[in-house]
Amino acid sequence: MKTNTDFLKQIVQYPLDKTQYFQEKYTKRQIVLHNTVSSGNAKNVIAGWNKNSERIGVAFVIDREGIIHQSFSSAHWAHHLGTNELNNTLLNKQSIGIELCNWGQLKLQKSKYVNYLNQEIPLDKVSVYESPFRGSFYYQKYTDKQLKSLKNLIEYLCELYKIPKNYKSEMWDISRSTALSGSPGIYTHVSYRKDKSDCHPQSELIEILKSL
Repeated sequence: MKTNTDFLKQIVQYPLDKTQYFQEKYTKRQIVLHNTVSSGNAKNVIAGWNKNSERIGVAFVIDREGIIHQSFSSAHWAHHLGTNELNNTLLNKQSIGIELCNWGQLKLQKSKYVNYLNQEIPLDKVSVYESPFRGSFYYQKYTDKQLKSLKNLIEYLCELYKIPKNYKSEMWDISRSTALSGSPGIYTHVSYRKDKSDCHPQSELIEILKSL
C-alpha cells in the first residue's frame, strides 16, 4: 500500500543556516528518534542550533500540536548522535534524526511533577513507569498529535529511502549489534548512548512503531 503523502503539504519549512549542516547527500539507512528536552516551540529548537558551531541538528522537529518543522533536506545531514565510536561521523551521515518536543525526564517534588526548570507538568501529561527508565520513573508524555505526525513521517521516509520498518525491542537500550553497527532500521537516541534517555518507551509510541 502506497504511503499517504498529504501531510507533506502541511510541513513548515524553517531552514537552518546553510553553515549549520552538511549539504552532502548520503544514502540513508537509519531513522533516529529524539526528544528536545524543551517546551513545545519547534522554531526555538531550530533557532538554538544556529547558535552552535558543531553543526548539531536534525532534519525534522515535531511540536506538541503535531506540526512538523523541517530544518534541512532529509538527504543531507548534521551531527545528532554524539557517540564516541570510530564510525560516529558515518552514523550521522546515514541517519535521519527526528525530534519530538518534550521535556523528557521529570522529578516528583511535593506531589508535583516538574521539569528541570522546576515547571509543573500536569499529571495527565506524565508517563509514570513501574521501574526506572534510564534513571527516572517520570517523563512527559508524547501527544497523540505528535505520534500521528511521527507515524506519517516515518512511513514516508522509510518508503523514500527503503529503510525497514520492523519494530526492534532493542531500540530502548544501547545496541552495538544493530544501531551502532549501522544496521538499517528505526532507533532511538538511547540505542547509541548510555547517557541519553530519549526517547522513553511510552506505550502509545511503541504501538505506533509496531503498527508501521
